[in-house]
Amino acid sequence: MFYKNDILDNIIYTIDMNIQQFQYILAVAENRHFETAAEKCFISQSTLSTMISRFEDELGVKIFDRKKKPVDITKEGKAVIEQLKTITREIGQLNELVKEIKGEIEGTLKIGCIPTVAPFLLPLFLQGFSKKFPGLSLEVKEDTTSEILKQLKSREMDIGIVSTPLHDSELTEYPLYDEAFVLYDASQLSPQKIAVEKMNLDNFWLLEEGHCMRSQVLKICEKSKRAINPSQNIHFKAGSIDSLLRFVKANQGKTLLPYLSLSNFSEKEKEQVSFFKNPIPYRNIGLIFHKHFAKKKILHLLQKEIVEKIAPFKQSMKQGMK
Repeated sequence: MFYKNDILDNIIYTIDMNIQQFQYILAVAENRHFETAAEKCFISQSTLSTMISRFEDELGVKIFDRKKKPVDITKEGKAVIEQLKTITREIGQLNELVKEIKGEIEGTLKIGCIPTVAPFLLPLFLQGFSKKFPGLSLEVKEDTTSEILKQLKSREMDIGIVSTPLHDSELTEYPLYDEAFVLYDASQLSPQKIAVEKMNLDNFWLLEEGHCMRSQVLKICEKSKRAINPSQNIHFKAGSIDSLLRFVKANQGKTLLPYLSLSNFSEKEKEQVSFFKNPIPYRNIGLIFHKHFAKKKILHLLQKEIVEKIAPFKQSMKQGMK
């Protein structure tokens, strides 16, 4: 008589056997060399070659041209390999789903986070979350929204932390928090509150193109109906909030910042920050993932962890906006 976990274990065993065969082919495709591929798969070259030949015979298609050095991929083989990549990713999702059904919080979770959020949010929750689930390996990288979307759709990444909404039918979004924008003026002590339309945009600096925050700031600045005038002869495009802040401070300039970036400000620097009068400009930060993403339990746990850790900052932000 089979019990639930016995059946699930058999499913995992079958998955592992099939995916192993696919991995041999993908290893040769990546390295274009049977011996190198065999070493990376920790099997003998003869075993790898035999397994791939058996697969080609069953399929009735030659995937590799062994006569060429390095090994070449046939036209038919290219189509097969692309399909195997897709199947491998889907089998990986099935494997994770089976583990989740069994209540296991383990495996690998690949997270992408935009650069205007990562330095301020990740330190708040990442270490604590990893300690709660020691069997879960977290792979985290900073990347632009466009690159995160691309990798989520190709299933190379599991979860993205980005500015939402994105309105993409292939992806699902979970809210995390709303974050107000503030005006930082390094040249003077700032008034407590300022109207967006009253902003002075002389000596004003932005992130470089490719950052979603740049687009958001430009939309806010449009409401002032004044032209942004960074400098007469300097054209600096910052690649991160850190470099933007260093440049603004050095040049006694101005910029808009998301509230969480003030966490490392000194008391003097905080006196150079102005909150906006209503309507307050802000951005939404959320988790995004592929609509077929299987690790829903981990996803909910991650969302809960972030919301809990961000709560004190949300409270202080509300106090500043009063």
